[in-house]
Amino acid sequence: MSDESVAAALRSGASLVVIEAPGGCGKTHQGAQYAADAAEIIESRILILTHTHAACDVFAARTASSRTRVEIRTLDSLIGQIASAYHGRLDLPADVSAWSRTNEDGYNRVAIKVAHLLDKKPLIASALARRYPLIICDEHQDATAAQDQIILALHKAGVYLRIFADPMQRIFGGRNATAIAAEIKRWTDLKEQANEFEELDTPHRWANTNPALGAWVLTARATLRDGGQVDLRGALPNGLRVIRADNVARAPGQYQLAAQHRTPLTQLMRPLNSVLVVAAHNTTVSSLRAFFNRSIPIWEGHTREALDGLCNGLRIHNGNPLEIGKIAVDFVSGVATGFSPTGYSRLLLDEIEQGCTKRRTKKPAILQSLGRIILEQPDHQGVGRFLATLRALTKDDEAFAAIKIDHSREYNDAIQLGRYASPDEGLAEIARRRAHSRAAIPSKAVSTIHKAKGLEFPHVVVAACDRQHFSDTKAARAKLYVALSRATESLTLLVSHTHPTPLLHI
Repeated sequence: MSDESVAAALRSGASLVVIEAPGGCGKTHQGAQYAADAAEIIESRILILTHTHAACDVFAARTASSRTRVEIRTLDSLIGQIASAYHGRLDLPADVSAWSRTNEDGYNRVAIKVAHLLDKKPLIASALARRYPLIICDEHQDATAAQDQIILALHKAGVYLRIFADPMQRIFGGRNATAIAAEIKRWTDLKEQANEFEELDTPHRWANTNPALGAWVLTARATLRDGGQVDLRGALPNGLRVIRADNVARAPGQYQLAAQHRTPLTQLMRPLNSVLVVAAHNTTVSSLRAFFNRSIPIWEGHTREALDGLCNGLRIHNGNPLEIGKIAVDFVSGVATGFSPTGYSRLLLDEIEQGCTKRRTKKPAILQSLGRIILEQPDHQGVGRFLATLRALTKDDEAFAAIKIDHSREYNDAIQLGRYASPDEGLAEIARRRAHSRAAIPSKAVSTIHKAKGLEFPHVVVAACDRQHFSDTKAARAKLYVALSRATESLTLLVSHTHPTPLLHI
């Protein structure tokens, strides 16, 4: 297969074309160029569906000359629009977007309802097909079962579909083996249904930086896909380095290297102007932030899990000081380190429960003053004041210096909630601004592999290549491939001596 055969398949008369698109092989270029070409021919609007706002921005830039004929949006937003139009029939409120944000698994529950609606009322799908006769789906490996059902319902109604996906970039999260098998089967079924199936196989991402590394990454992808071990023995391409280093941290979830192993990593990273350090687990990323003496920030991405949890709790427990205090403590513990029960949070909650009436001095007196903020205003505005005061204390008071805020953007978003009439209104506006402003990625960053998906960095370090972080599962294989494919110039793997991942042959 080649770029030319993929381009020909996209422009063919086939109603369903599926393209397997490994990272860095020109998927966005192919999709955007095809959309621009099709816009010159098709009278109706062409719809590009992505899974992230960042991807929307990329496609918007690539199709700027055709913006009046090409509509770009997230799949969730399309589903939300359908649900809003039929919210009564779906037993949903008029503000479907707010309902999705504020209910557990809300977006997926709405998608399930919409999928069922399109199945029972095919005329709705037909109306959408007339509006959007051609739909291009980006990163379809991230589609849920319900989202996939909706797309295929539109195809059944007459939509011409062009689907790009890389099953090896699917992040399975906490799904069990049965759920993972079902997702893999959906992809297999989709390929079998396709009128034409092609695979991009030219590593364009590395063409002007390190072609040998790009070829090695594609070979590693095939090996991981087929159940083998990536071979790190013998000659490796320039730019690929392996540092044998065991995690010597004693506490669970922490990551630390002995001095003799830390030195080569430090020497490697010191001259680099741009580097991304990735790890498989959130706890490891937080530990790496401390490992680098907090000189490298955490890339927080677009999602705000702790903030979502805070807003849910604020809505449920509004007016209950002790519960609001617990929610605030949980949020701080999720985005910062050092806010321990023994040092801070237990005494804070005790003070709130007892009404902050006991005579206190020094640090307990300051914690009592924090508790009074929650007592006086047990809502999102009180929590905003509490968080702003605590942040100031971490900078100005030595007794609070142990608290380190690692997710500063998320922490700031939580403070901003207090400016709005309700936490839900604040969350919606903050999310809208974040989606359209696209925070700049730091030149040096630490990130989970999940949040690094879609990023490119000249230099990448994959930390903790051990059995704990990368076992021999489908999910671990996909996660390792995503990590390997982020680097354009050099890739460094920190591989355990005593418990190396079984996915690498050392």
